[in-house]
Amino acid sequence: MTTQPPPPAPLHLISVIGNSPGVGKSTLCRTLATWLTDRGAKVDHFQEPDILTRPAFRPVAEEFADGTDSVRPETLIAATRAYVTGSRAAGLDVLVTDALIPFIPSLVAWGHDEASIARTLRDLTTALAPAQVTVVYVHDDPTAALRRAIEREDPDWEHWYLTKLHTSPGTRAVHDLPSAATHLRQEAALTQRLLSATPWTVIPVDATTRNAPQTAAYTRQQLLTLLDLPGRQPDQ
Repeated sequence: MTTQPPPPAPLHLISVIGNSPGVGKSTLCRTLATWLTDRGAKVDHFQEPDILTRPAFRPVAEEFADGTDSVRPETLIAATRAYVTGSRAAGLDVLVTDALIPFIPSLVAWGHDEASIARTLRDLTTALAPAQVTVVYVHDDPTAALRRAIEREDPDWEHWYLTKLHTSPGTRAVHDLPSAATHLRQEAALTQRLLSATPWTVIPVDATTRNAPQTAAYTRQQLLTLLDLPGRQPDQ
């Protein structure tokens, strides 16, 4: 009798998102991608600017640049489906995405209400299947996080960030740092409500009292219970 090989492990998508600029999500995303690669997984690290250059997301970039500065939810969903399908065909094990899925900050800025965003997440759930989805949600006090972002970025960043929010239909109330922090707190509450209604695993990561190495170590420990990694050993 011929023994059939076991079915391949499902593709695992790890979406790293944050409740505010300056919480360290991009640093964590890079660290996780390197860690998974070192453990033998075939990893795609989707960095935040990649949405403008990846072939699967070309329709998103084109639609955003057509003068409306927004993208229809169905375009986002189709691009996500194409990205996951292509990754599965390429034999990848893990996708580590930076501020990509589930697109909530963009949808809020473009003026979508909670019901519309909830429908988009339900459609994303279907588009991502059968991939396993884990959302790593890094959070900190928005006032402190924004201060770190301003110190880290170039001198024009604060003006760029506030202008981006103030000129978007769903975030016009933002006009200074306190109103930006208020908006981010409201958006965080919305994000938590919406994610709780999905079948995805959500790992909250409190960065308030953790530095970058501590945040990474905590997140790795949480992920080890979910990932089937080649040659898996206890984390160090």
